[in-house]
This record gives sequence, structure tokens and C-alpha cells, in this order.
Amino acid sequence: MVQPEGIFYQQLKIEDVPLLVEEHLLKGRPVKKFMYIPPMEKEPIPKMRDIAFFKHQRLIVLRNRGRIDPEKIDEYIGFDGYEAMAKALAEMTPEEVIAEISASGLRGRGGAGFPTGKKWEACRKEKATPKYLICNGDEGDPGAFMDRSVLEADPHAILDGMVIGAKAIGAEKGFIYIRNEYPLALHRVEIAIRQAQEYGLLGKNILGTGFDFDVEIVQGAGAFVSGEETALIASVEGRIATPRQRPPYPAQKGLWGKPTVINNVETWATVPNIIRRGAQWLASLGTETSKGTKIFSLVGKINNTGLVEVPMGITLRDIVYGIGGGIPQDREFKAIQIGGPSGGCIPAKLLDLPVDYESLTGAGAMMGSGGMIVLDDKTCMVDLAKYFLNFLRDESCGTCLSCREGTQRMWEILKDITEGKAKEKDLALLEELAKVVKDASLCGLGQTAANPVLSTLRYFRDEYEAHIKLKRCPAMVCKELVSSPCQYACPIDQEASTYIALIARRNFEEAFRVIMKDNPLPSVCGRVCHHPCEKVCAAGETGDPISIRGLKRFVMDWADRNDISYIPEPGEQNRERIAIIGAGPSGLTAGYFLARKGFRPTIFEALPVAGGMLAVGIPDHRLPKPVINKEIERIKAAGVEVRTGIIMGRDITIEGLFKSGYKAVFCATGAGKSLMMGIPGEDAGGVLHSVEYLKELNLGKKVPVGKRVCVVGGGNSAIDAARAALRDKDCENVAIFYRRTKAEMPALAEEVDAAIDEGIDIQFLVAPIKVVTKNGKAVAIECVRMKLGEKDASGRPRPVPIEGSNFTTSLDTLILAISERPDTSYIVEADGIRRDRENIVIDGETSMTTWDGVFAGGDAVTGPGSVVEAMAAGKLAAETIEKYACGKPLRREYPLTRPSMYVAPEMLSEEEVDKARRPQMKHLPVSRRRKNFKEVEIGLTEEKAVQEAKRCLRCDLQTEDGKISTGRTT
Repeated sequence: MVQPEGIFYQQLKIEDVPLLVEEHLLKGRPVKKFMYIPPMEKEPIPKMRDIAFFKHQRLIVLRNRGRIDPEKIDEYIGFDGYEAMAKALAEMTPEEVIAEISASGLRGRGGAGFPTGKKWEACRKEKATPKYLICNGDEGDPGAFMDRSVLEADPHAILDGMVIGAKAIGAEKGFIYIRNEYPLALHRVEIAIRQAQEYGLLGKNILGTGFDFDVEIVQGAGAFVSGEETALIASVEGRIATPRQRPPYPAQKGLWGKPTVINNVETWATVPNIIRRGAQWLASLGTETSKGTKIFSLVGKINNTGLVEVPMGITLRDIVYGIGGGIPQDREFKAIQIGGPSGGCIPAKLLDLPVDYESLTGAGAMMGSGGMIVLDDKTCMVDLAKYFLNFLRDESCGTCLSCREGTQRMWEILKDITEGKAKEKDLALLEELAKVVKDASLCGLGQTAANPVLSTLRYFRDEYEAHIKLKRCPAMVCKELVSSPCQYACPIDQEASTYIALIARRNFEEAFRVIMKDNPLPSVCGRVCHHPCEKVCAAGETGDPISIRGLKRFVMDWADRNDISYIPEPGEQNRERIAIIGAGPSGLTAGYFLARKGFRPTIFEALPVAGGMLAVGIPDHRLPKPVINKEIERIKAAGVEVRTGIIMGRDITIEGLFKSGYKAVFCATGAGKSLMMGIPGEDAGGVLHSVEYLKELNLGKKVPVGKRVCVVGGGNSAIDAARAALRDKDCENVAIFYRRTKAEMPALAEEVDAAIDEGIDIQFLVAPIKVVTKNGKAVAIECVRMKLGEKDASGRPRPVPIEGSNFTTSLDTLILAISERPDTSYIVEADGIRRDRENIVIDGETSMTTWDGVFAGGDAVTGPGSVVEAMAAGKLAAETIEKYACGKPLRREYPLTRPSMYVAPEMLSEEEVDKARRPQMKHLPVSRRRKNFKEVEIGLTEEKAVQEAKRCLRCDLQTEDGKISTGRTT
């Protein structure tokens, strides 16, 4: 810091000092290259007070941190140290001191938030002597270091406050209780006490006022329960730290049965500031009932970690996204755990909650001593509750049956839940038990021990239910439920870890059969799947995820080259006929699995070709027609009949299908209707919609687009349309306008990069506002540039228009790729099938609609989704249709996700480990892509594929402690 300007420099090295001295201190020219530059920005922020991490803070207790040498009393005195103590001893009566503390609204910072002045007054009124003061520096919360930091950085502030408190209640002796794990804090407090005694600020006749007070250090053994005030007193007395019944309260009968005031480190360090600056000064900070500031240890899944001191009433959003800088890797904020191990979890929907005692308590948490753990979407809330219960059951002193046995039993239930062993009735038992422990326990530990359970049940009950009912851990944390994240995340339960292990052993044919077992469209998935498996790959935690999609494609390409076929043996033949409407990925998958079960499925498709949007919505350069057709032929060979050119409502009806002898009907018509933008001129000539444009191209029809094409949107459809237009022989340039940033584009990142490589101009933070027309035809588009504003509910900065930034781009064709919606117009009111607008409403457990025997899935239900999600809907429909046709209950079974076979791991040599890198997918050179639809991605070579497969961490074989098991997977 360079004062008085407040210029802030960071990450300085010794060799930087001469330049800094010469430029700034001598010539008065601040050095920009040493200043802080926020992520995603170019310009530095010169002053500390303007940096987001600091500008939301208000340093009172931490005002001297890093500013003074804590081992030199003169430096503390130089910053107004002991001035408040001198004022209290020489100019104020005990009653005036208490009145000032009461008027300030100061509440204890140790957890419960009891009014400090009220506690002091109660002790002052007691006639028994001697009276004692205790500073509670135990701080047993995992991850908390607020008290430690103050004790280490500003120990004289605590002594200053304690002398003032001693004057107020009439005490002559005080104790500072510090846990033994804080050696530096102990060392500095010892120095501070010795220096204060030498300066006459502790001991007999302080500052000649006739007031006597001295302080002694007590070292704690580190038990969490010793932070409770009656247990703390027992520990100071030399007894085992166990709580006792209250009342009497310590202010009445405390240390050795005498009146005692106990406050924590932060409270004592706040007192001198109140006496020196006046009660109204502190009362002006914070909320009506919570005054002043509070220190939090901000940790967890947050970009900026550390101690922060903030005014009461600040919102959680300002802490997480203002001070904390948001979640690393732009992951989704899930919750914030506040109040220590017996605190509670506050969900994302309450991010605007003010941080004060009453608001936090009402939300099911508590202020506590100030622990604040930020959680992202990779945190399992059940596992988190189990972690804290494990800590609390171990730290329980055992005095109360409710706490001793209750915390143990709650932990056991949580353990069963995370291991997939619990029943639905266990959830009610857990909740009831938590309430009993809360109501029947003696001290604060037991009374708050249920908070982790109750708060997570309150806000994340669906996660508990998923663990119990679905045997799923949404965060993919609980190893007993998640053998390998890739298989777990795959909507169709593809055994990625198994076929990758087989590739590593060069057993490509067996890998092919493992893939085909669960996936009727593997070559398609190897090209266009959005690969959710890679997003959760463990290898991606410290490097690049395994190229799972690329390895799947390699196996399928190898099988094609070697003429390896796979036609599964069908189940019992001559079973019921099943009608499927729509030959997209959902319908094809349902037909494939129904045929394997021995049914006779017939797929009716309105288009002249099968494949749905696979065939007409994705250009050949990304998904060649021969690839789709080969997969469809394989599905037909399994026993599926496909009839094209059949339009529902014109050629057939659902009722007619039942009359023709079909046992059940599955509606899988997809989402093929484009949405409008709602801007003037979008209905003009020359304005196309990406779905219709791509359909015409894929059906071999000529769609002239002219020289200049503009595309609006950021999804795969927008990228596909732009790259397809660029391949038109007349087209010279293509631009894409997207209202957010590149990082937020929903299109696959590799497709965006490919579009940029091909010369497509993607303009980010641009929003169209009007289509300019001439003679009824679009000739230009008017747009406005955007900037990132305040963060929305998702934590992302909201794009807002920049005033006066409008610009116009001329064009020959405008392609809108906003989104799509289902076309379910073939369903009439007489059918009795319930719809939400165009989306078909189903029972999520069974996929059945409100018409008995009619099922639906895929985009027709959810709106536009991914290929593999549509396939998953078809696979589920096949399962439930089989049960329906056989008269079985439709209740779905939820088995644990496990590989079907054991494959021994391939161990890498040290040289292979050093060279292990995700291979770059080979692409057709840009020069060879121009004006043609040749496939761009060429695939992995055999050697690259084997090397990449060996890089897999084999999560399917890892035990709870992270070691590799060589035994058979169960």
C-alpha cells in the first residue's frame, strides 16, 4: 500500500522494488503492471478500496492486521491503542461503560449473539467476589481461524477490551483460553501480556487509577465442547471440559462459583473501538438488531478465500460473488454452510438473505463463531451432513443420552443413506430423531447438533430421496452409489470405464460388444453426443478429461473397418405389437430395446427418411448420412419395422393404432418447430429458421442464401446452420450474433472452435433488436451491444444493453436459431392426453401419459434436449411398456450403477505417465472443407486411442480410500 493515495500493489518480487521506488515514490507515477487486474478484464484497479474483495469489507476488529507488528506494543499504541482503556479507567464509571456497550448494540460474536451489555450488567449486579473475566479463544470449528488471526495479529486489542470489561464488572483477574494447537497465538499473547505489565497497563494500579487487573493464559486441549462456556469454565478450573445445567448462568456462578463474564476474542477486540469512538458509531453499522461487523472465514468452493470482516446485514450474494469472486470454473453455486459444524446450509434461492442473527436463525442456520463454507454443485448435501455429524458425535462429551446416542444414531442413518442401504421410512426417523436431540440436550453442542440434518432436509430433501429411492447421488460423491462417474452420468448407463479398459488392453471387439449392449446408436453418439460423461471425468479434476466420446467412435470405426457386426438375440417372439410415433433417437432406441425383449415394434415417421433430427437437423460435415443409415439398418435387423412418410392425424391416429391391434403407443415426435424472437421484421422474406433450413439441406433441396448470412443464437443449431451456410457456393461471409459470452454458449465448445477456424465471425454480447426490410425482404439486422451487469439468480452476470451502441449489419439471409419446441398438434382434445402448451405431460416414473397405454418421451415431453437424453427416454419407455404389456406393476427399479464385468487395470510406466496427454482429435484441414460437406472430424488412430484409454483413472475399481482394487467389481 502506498499512502496517502491508497494505491495497492500485489505479488511483488525483490527485483521489482527499485522500479516501484523510482517510478511511484520519486516520480509520482503509479506502476500499472504491479496492480491487481480482475479476471476477464484488461484494466487494473489502482486502489484497494475499489477491489471487489476489499470494497464490501469494513475493518474494525481486523483494522491492525498486517499494519502493525503484533509483538511491539508501541506500534499498537501508535494506532490509538489503549486509548479506550485509559478513557474507561480515568473518565468513566462502571455503569457508564456498561451503558455505552449496551447502547452500541454489541452482541457476543461467539455464536448465540447474546447482548454483551446485558451480560456485563448481570455480572456487575452480583454481590459475590471475586469476579472473573474469560476470553474464549478455543475456536474448535473445523476450518475456522477468526480468533486465531486476531490473537496472532492484534493481541493487545483483546487485552485493551478485557481491562475495560474488568472495570465494568469489577473484576481483578482474567483468563485467556487458547487451544494448544495455536502456538503462534500463544507466543504473541504471552509477549503482549508481558509488555502490557511492563508498561503499567496490566497489574496493580493501572495508569495510576488505583484499578488492579491482571491476565493469565490457559492452554486448552482442543476439545470442541470446551468452547461451550460452562465446559470452558470446567477446563480453566482444571477439570474435564463437560457442560453443566444452566441456570445458574456464569454471570451468577461461574469460575470457582464466582460471577464470571465470558466473551470470545472478536467481542473483546470490538470493545475498545466502541469506547473510543462512541456507541452510536457502532450502532450506525449493521441492521436494527445486529450491529457492527462480523468476521467470517470464507472457505470452500470459492475463488477468493480468507478472513473477511463485513458489516452486519450484507447479503450472502455480496459475500459469495462480490468478496469471494464467485465459484471456481464458473460452476453452479449450491449452498453455503454457515455457523460451524453445528450450523446449517442455506441454498442458492436464499442468496439475497441478509447476514444477521435473526435472518440466519430463521433460515435454519446460525451466525456461530463465523465459519462460512461455500458449496458448489459437486457437493453432496447428505455426505456433508454425515461429515459434520461424524465430527459432532466424536466431540460430544457424552453427558446427555440424547446427544451421545442421538448423534451416533443420526450418523448411522446418514451413513446408510450414502451407501444405498436406507429405506424411505428412515428419512422420517432421521428427522424425528434430529428434533429430539435438539430439544432434549443439555448444552449448545447437542441443541445445535441436528442443524446440519434439519437444514439439509429442509432445502435438499430431494437429494436424500434420490439416495434412498433412486440409489443416486446427484453430486456423484458417494462411492457406494457411484462406482465410476462416467457411467453414472451417462443417461443410458453406458459402461464407459469398461470399454475404455478393454481398449487399453487392445480388446476392441469386446469393447464393441460392451458399447452395443446399451447403445443402439453408438456411431452417432461418437460424433454428436454432448458427452456429459467427460464433464464428470475424474481425470478432468487435475488435467484434461478422458476423450470418452472419441474412444467410442474409435471402436465403432474399427468395427466398421473389420466388418464386425452385432445383432442381439431377441427375447421371446410373437409378443405384442407396439406403435412408436417418430423415428428420432428416442423412437429408434425404444424400438431397439422393445425388439430385444421380443416385442414387434413399428415406428411411424412423417419425414421421408428415418432418424428424425439426426437425419435432417445435423449437417453431413458433422454426422454423415451413411453413419446414421448403418445404425438404423442395424436397428431394423434387430426386429424393428420403420414406416416413413406417415403423418399422424392424416394417415393414422392414436385411437386407430389401438384399433389396429397395437398394445401400446409411444409418442416420440421430438421438437422440430422453431421459436420466434419477437422483434420487428422477423417474418420478412429472407428470414429463415435453422430447423427448416437444415431440414431442406439434408433432404437434398437447394436453399440459396446469398453472399452475406447472419445467424442469431448460440446453440448447436446456430453453429450447424452457420457452418452449413458457409459451404454454399455463393456465400462469402457468415456472422453469428450471441447475447452472452463465449463461455456461456450452449453449443459444444469444439463446434464453436471449428466454426471460428473456418472463418465464421462470432460476435459475443450482441442482441438483435430489429430486422431491417426493403420491399418485404430482409436487407440488414440492427443490433445493440451488451455489457455484463449484475449477476442474476444463477450467479452469471446479466447482459444489459449499452446505450448508444446500436449498429446495423447488411445481409442477404438471416437465420434464426433461438430454440425449438415440440409439434404435438396431432394430439386432439378428444384423445384426453394432457399437454403443457405443446409439451406432453407424463408420469416421470413410468413415462405414461393421461391416456392408459400411451407413453411419451424425449423432446416431445421435455422440449429440445440432447441426443443421448432422448435415447434415455426411449430406453425407459421400453422398460415400462414391457411391464405394461405383461400386466406387471409399472414401478421402476433403481439398481446401483455398476459395470457388468471386471477388466484388470493397465498400469502405465513412468515414461507413459509423463507423456500422458489428451490427444487432439484429427480434423480435415480447413482448406479441404470449403464448399463441401465432407466429415470434419477424422477420429483417433489406434495408438492414440490405446494411449488415451490407459490414461483412465479406473474409478470403477477405486475403493472409499481412493486405492485401486484388483478384485472383481460387485
